[in-house]
Amino acid sequence: MPATFGVIDLFAGPGGLGEGFASISDRGREPFDIGISVEKEASAHRTLTLRAFLREHRKQHGRLPEPFIDFHAGRISEPDWSVIDPTSWLVAKTEARALELGKPAAGLAIDETIARLQRKFDETILIGGPPCQAYSLVGRARAKGKVDYVPENDSRHYLFREYIRVLDRLRPAAFVMENVKGMLSSTVESRLVFEMLMEDLSSLGIGRGHFYELRAIRITDGKASLQEVVRPSDFVVRAEDFGVPQRRHRVIIVGIRSDIASGIGSASLKVSSGSRSVSDVIGNLPPLRAGLSRSPDSDHAWRDAVVSSAKQMAESFQNGVMPHLEGQFSELAKTFETMRVPPRSSSTLPRGYGTTNDPLLQWLENAELEAVAQHETRGHMSSDLGRYMFSATFGRLHGYSPKANEFPAEISPDHRNWHSGVFSDRFRVQIADQPSTTVTSHISKDGHYFIHPDAVQCRSLTVREAARLQTFPDDYLFLGNRTEQYVQVGNAVPPFLARQIAQLLHKVIG
Repeated sequence: MPATFGVIDLFAGPGGLGEGFASISDRGREPFDIGISVEKEASAHRTLTLRAFLREHRKQHGRLPEPFIDFHAGRISEPDWSVIDPTSWLVAKTEARALELGKPAAGLAIDETIARLQRKFDETILIGGPPCQAYSLVGRARAKGKVDYVPENDSRHYLFREYIRVLDRLRPAAFVMENVKGMLSSTVESRLVFEMLMEDLSSLGIGRGHFYELRAIRITDGKASLQEVVRPSDFVVRAEDFGVPQRRHRVIIVGIRSDIASGIGSASLKVSSGSRSVSDVIGNLPPLRAGLSRSPDSDHAWRDAVVSSAKQMAESFQNGVMPHLEGQFSELAKTFETMRVPPRSSSTLPRGYGTTNDPLLQWLENAELEAVAQHETRGHMSSDLGRYMFSATFGRLHGYSPKANEFPAEISPDHRNWHSGVFSDRFRVQIADQPSTTVTSHISKDGHYFIHPDAVQCRSLTVREAARLQTFPDDYLFLGNRTEQYVQVGNAVPPFLARQIAQLLHKVIG
């Protein structure tokens, strides 16, 4: 009988990496079984637990529970899952653990799980990645602004050592470690963090027999394989090369235990090739309008605001600056004056939902669902609606998001440094026929970096749109408030990418 692997998922977030592994089916059986997933942030842990519950319920009953369908559709408040299916809820509570790695309680729980998994499964797998804030370029830039910030005292730099501790204790058949590209250049005590990580990984097995073959995921002629590493940048995986509609580049290190590494050279996987775009995954979702912040919000007020902005820009472009845009905004003004105002939220399923032959949409859509969830807009200042409108129109015509120096003066923000270069892409539209830029937790802020490509909607992306760009299935609900939901989506590994990594790994060691 083929091997079954117990999985430990550390720093799990809302569960994107684990979702990819848990989704694999091989001849009617699931080779990867998540034994424990660890996440300290409360809302992400709630999401993780609900997903574990749904996964177990579906395994036992073949479909989603009816109360979840109603909750997903917004018809009822969240029910007590322990009453709906006590057995599946107990499994979920055992799997999804709210623990802070590096603390004694987490270490004890993980060590107990290691012993349990080693008794239950043929082999084990370790997946996950330490928090990226201290490694990322943005995180380091923000940290420099803190007067008392000392990198050596930032515990996040050293959380990968807890991953190493678990790896050494577990001795799994393989591991997958994911982090941001900034990890390659981050330094502590004048040493590269990545260099320290490689030393730790390479030292595993010394004096104990088996070591780990460290490999990078590379694509050649449409097939992914695990290859030897020449330079650190070889570990960078481009999500868009795997059919993810997002330019997301991350460091992914795969380690195979040396006693089972004989299959590395011959294993390959045909990836979900072909560039996928923003419109491929969010273009069929119901159109929405933004809310108005700092002023009374209503359909009438929204119409007045967008008509005024469109007319203002049409007049601005009559002066000879970008004259090709004048007609665009004149037409937009007419559209806004006569159109039916879209709602701020919609749960209406797209036409033909759940019947597509598109592999990516098949992954996202679930015919059991009766609604689209978490597709509602936030509020924006009326002045920002004009900037969103301009960015979307410019992006559609030029194929890129406008920089600060390409904004008309009439709608430029009154920032002292607007033309200094610091805010050059303060407003970034996602281009409809291209993969999106990297979805990050910053989407939880004002939304300026994640503008919808439709100028008529002139708004930032909803949680569901961001989740689709991250390739989370539509039945994946993010719990917590909306800000927390955005953070969870932005911090996750795209499950569609994780699934292909799991498939490749299974070919090597399965």
